Amino acid sequence: MAKPTPSLPKGTRDFGPEVVRKRNYILDTIRGVFELYGFQPLETPAMENLDTLMGKYGEEGDKLIFKILNNGLDEPDKQESAREGFEKVLEGRNSTSLTEKALKYDLTIPFARYVAMNHGQLTFPFRRYQIQPVWRADKPQKGRYREFTQCDVDVVGSNSLLNEVELAVIYHSVMTRLGLYGYELRINSRKILSALAEICGGSDKLTDITIAIDKLDKIGMDKVKAELAGRGLQPEQIQSIQRYLEIGGTNAEKMQQAATLIGHTDAGSRGLEELRFLLDHLTGGNHAPGTSPNLVVDFTLARGLNYYTGLIFEVKAPSTVTIGSIGGGGRYDDLTGLFGVSGVPGVGVSFGVDRIYDVIEALQLFPDAVHTGTQVLFFNLGAQESKAAFVLMQQLRGTGVRCEIYHEAAKFDKQFKYAEKKNIPYAIILGSQELSQGTCVIKDLVRGEQKTISQEVLAHQGF
Repeated sequence: MAKPTPSLPKGTRDFGPEVVRKRNYILDTIRGVFELYGFQPLETPAMENLDTLMGKYGEEGDKLIFKILNNGLDEPDKQESAREGFEKVLEGRNSTSLTEKALKYDLTIPFARYVAMNHGQLTFPFRRYQIQPVWRADKPQKGRYREFTQCDVDVVGSNSLLNEVELAVIYHSVMTRLGLYGYELRINSRKILSALAEICGGSDKLTDITIAIDKLDKIGMDKVKAELAGRGLQPEQIQSIQRYLEIGGTNAEKMQQAATLIGHTDAGSRGLEELRFLLDHLTGGNHAPGTSPNLVVDFTLARGLNYYTGLIFEVKAPSTVTIGSIGGGGRYDDLTGLFGVSGVPGVGVSFGVDRIYDVIEALQLFPDAVHTGTQVLFFNLGAQESKAAFVLMQQLRGTGVRCEIYHEAAKFDKQFKYAEKKNIPYAIILGSQELSQGTCVIKDLVRGEQKTISQEVLAHQGF
């Protein structure tokens, strides 16, 4: 019988050394900004109880939650065979093989669960960041995976809009440090969307409206209108929504048009005031030099998650790269109330590491140093030479230089080719002559230059 060909589940990937280094460059940049702004690290389990997740992401999101098959340890007396249970699941029949657990869909709901469980021990406002993989049963395509890494930063226990200001600046800091100067930070408020629902018949229309307009970029205006009609909205209501979606111009012009359309409602007035607060703090010279985010008021922005209640964000990559959003988030003033702990407002944003990677790769913005793992290769020229090289290598490692020694004595050409394939910039050679003289030869493999220095100087001062 032929052995099966190794493969991966769709929507997942292996990361080789070069990719991991590039990803670490992104993650280290993001983590460094989070730490600079006083946020603390947190991790939560890969799986959560199913009732923790279900009903928190809207009808579209709930469909994408990965449910877990029982491993037989929870209720062994009631367990079916794995095959029987899986067949029942596929046929839509009841099965004891489905546990009440699921892989986490995002980091925000698990964070809210953590806060609800530990609110008595936390110091508020609680500022946390979290960098972990999440899973979604989505259709794999470019820039969209079933397993991917999220980087979240949140503040809970504060109603202050200064938190939103700071999160906007964090986005700007990360994007510019990564060289993504042409990004756009799009902003809106769920209160404004609530006002739109109000003038279209009531708050019960909010979910129908946000689900439909969240697809505007993907399906276009005509299909959005058709979907709204399919969700029971009347022609005059759809007309109001179309006028809203066609708001355009500068940020100031958009704000004025929105005020005319929905500013007379309480929710609309409060939503516009939130946007003004953000714009006033981050535009027109009211900010430190170099910290002004590229803010774009976008009233089509909906963020199709039910838990958002205030300002919402979405980051668009530079226009030279065609890809979806590379970050987003917003305010969620009653998220912990879902777990029985009310009165803990919060706001947070997320960075899409995998998409950010694709953008930086497409724009060729990764620094040359990212490609370097080993900095120095010690050549192996024989038993005595390699023994001395090993001692010197350990001394050099002690100074923070990343080194390795070729694993066996071999011809120069073979060892040079090894260094070339691994992008190692320097080689150190200790032959019999160098051993007798207490020296070593350092070859700069990039410039094609070399020099001879004493082993003692190398061990203590580097090169």
